[in-house]
Amino acid sequence: MNQGLNEQAINAIRILAADAVQKAKSGHPGLPMGSAPLAYALWGHHLIHNPKNPRFENRDRFVLSAGHGSMLLYSLLHLFGYGLPMEELKQFRQLGSLTPGHPEYGHTVGVETTTGPLGQGFANAVGMAIAETRLGAMFNREGFPIVDHHTYCLVGDGCMMEGITNEAASLAGTLALGKLIVLYDDNEISIEGDTDLAFREDVGARFEALGWHVWHADGNDFRTVDAVLAKAKVTQDRPNLIVCKTTIGFGSPLAGEEACHGAPLGEANLEQTRKNLGWNEPAFVIPEAVYSHYADLASRGVQAEGEWNDLFSRYQSSFPDLAAEYRRWMDGALPDLSRIPDLWKFEKPEATRNTSEVVLNRLAAQIPNLIGGSADLAPSNKSVMKGRPYYSALERNGSNMHFGVREHAMSAIANGLQIHGGLRAYAATFFVFSDYMKNGIRMSAIMGLPVTYILTHDGIGVGEDGPTHQPVEHLTGLRAMPNLRVFRPADGKETVAGWLTALQASGPTCLVLSRQNLPQYAESGLSAMRGGYILQNSRNLVPQAILMGTGSEVAILLEAQKKLWEDQIDVRVVSMPCLELFDVQDPAYRESILPAEVRARVSLEAGSTLGWHKYVGLDGKAIGIDTFGLSAPYAALYEHFGITADHVVETVKNLLTKK
Repeated sequence: MNQGLNEQAINAIRILAADAVQKAKSGHPGLPMGSAPLAYALWGHHLIHNPKNPRFENRDRFVLSAGHGSMLLYSLLHLFGYGLPMEELKQFRQLGSLTPGHPEYGHTVGVETTTGPLGQGFANAVGMAIAETRLGAMFNREGFPIVDHHTYCLVGDGCMMEGITNEAASLAGTLALGKLIVLYDDNEISIEGDTDLAFREDVGARFEALGWHVWHADGNDFRTVDAVLAKAKVTQDRPNLIVCKTTIGFGSPLAGEEACHGAPLGEANLEQTRKNLGWNEPAFVIPEAVYSHYADLASRGVQAEGEWNDLFSRYQSSFPDLAAEYRRWMDGALPDLSRIPDLWKFEKPEATRNTSEVVLNRLAAQIPNLIGGSADLAPSNKSVMKGRPYYSALERNGSNMHFGVREHAMSAIANGLQIHGGLRAYAATFFVFSDYMKNGIRMSAIMGLPVTYILTHDGIGVGEDGPTHQPVEHLTGLRAMPNLRVFRPADGKETVAGWLTALQASGPTCLVLSRQNLPQYAESGLSAMRGGYILQNSRNLVPQAILMGTGSEVAILLEAQKKLWEDQIDVRVVSMPCLELFDVQDPAYRESILPAEVRARVSLEAGSTLGWHKYVGLDGKAIGIDTFGLSAPYAALYEHFGITADHVVETVKNLLTKK
């Protein structure tokens, strides 16, 4: 292969990116043009991938953490023959296209994860690398490395500035993830100008301190990147960072300037770029010799998958039971959870964080590929699977994770664990710190990943810790997120329902759990999986009023119901552990729970009232907390904020009097 063809292949990436951004009149041409040599060296000579089968299980994973440079990835997918046609590149950033502004998991073939919020992809890659080692420890046998691949990640200066990257890199170094290789597109330009304006640290020295190997390469020369990649691949005692000095917008008149970071080059500059790069083809035209060259490079992956298929066939013959278990893990199959002994059995009052621990361990006994942990709060979150080891650099077969105090990275790493395939991920922290996890949770929801978030200490019941640790607006905030279920159970059986719906969901679930003990209810159970149900019905077919709430406040509603009955006021108590699930039930069911003719309705929740008016209506009343909390014993706080049975009784009577 001649040097001219190499340069043509690299320039094809540059020109495609610039043409697509120009046609869309928006986008980021600078990164694809500058990092094209890195991508070419990686995808053409090192990355194990098969365009004929993009889901080949033992493929290397590639994450474009700097997702704004999406045209780099789309150009590669087109040129390597992933079935992304030129027409889709011409529709970059247009409605309904397969080439959205940032790469989207499940939308475009070959995209391993949704990226764009800087640093999220880096942390996803850490999760993928953990998954590779965990699965390898479980299934590999001597002479049969059926799980044996690398995770590659391309980051930019912006990713390196984000705190999540440092959190994830610190954990990756601690865990010695030697098959994680990160290429740093170090072009020293950000949107506002030179990175010296706000970012002058020695990134390589930082990563060395975090336990990484650090390499340096001329990012404008694919041959030097190629050589360093070859060395990094065989250096597997620590993760690897390759610092690649590049020129943003390489080849254009705007090269090295912030002007080419996030805007089209302009027609005149694009024409000059073609001349500078010796590119004589019109827009969106690639020479056949370049296509043929990329097809030759792609053939490596076809061969690699063929060899792996042969290896796995022999593995099945030698280890049939293990091979069958591998297939169950990778297919995401769940056992029949209804057969778990005593799954729904709870007797004494317990905090739902405690009942969640019981449920988690009952499920873990049947679901061996559960993996997860807490942000240094496992004893409080009750998030440990007992009898299973902790995952570490020395114990790859562990299922429990020490994430450290790194909530932001933890959520994104959990996404990477889930995306990789073969594992079912969960992550735990205090509910108030879900703020730190918000972007990771949001990415779970966007990608439709069934990650389970265990969020304990769910309100003012935290008590003396005060407003910094008392979540008030958090339920409302998370409920506003599309494709996310927020499940706040009132007892043990509702906690089971929350876990079961989480495992069967097509998106993430937040289990919001109490610190204080709650009663167990004979009437709760499977009905909770519908999101809202009648926990204690009225004495008459049509009640005078309806009381509704979630979690710890359900017990208060039942107490209020008894007091109202004593006053000859007939009310129904509805537990609504998951509003999202209730909202998707059929209209007849919802009407049977909240009949339209009953307009006297009261909701009770120790948090923001925003959102409850959807259920209580114009004639009802939402009782909650629309200020921050206070530091005091939790019982005193409930009294102070009016989260009491007496307040509910008074409110119901006032509503009925008005009626």
